[in-house]
Amino acid sequence: MIAHDIIIRPIITEKSMQGITDKKYTFEVAKTATKIDVKHAVEEAFKVKVAKVNTINVRGKLKRQGRTQGYTRSWKKAVVTLTEDSKSIEFFEGMM
Repeated sequence: MIAHDIIIRPIITEKSMQGITDKKYTFEVAKTATKIDVKHAVEEAFKVKVAKVNTINVRGKLKRQGRTQGYTRSWKKAVVTLTEDSKSIEFFEGMM
């Protein structure tokens, strides 16, 4: 798998933006991706050094609209921590 098959999109929320000062970046990743896959994909895509990867499986929430109901899709989230000597990811710099 190449890097863009593993990293689906960055997660841009208030909580994830607070982690950028500590060099923690949040991404939605493929459900089948392991921590090692995510580490290699981030290093390849952004040319940085990854210290640690935490993954979280996010369950779909129950949503109702009138009489019908269903679940939103479930997905996988990865919080990537970079090393101290690594440069930051430029994509997130414009968000701050």
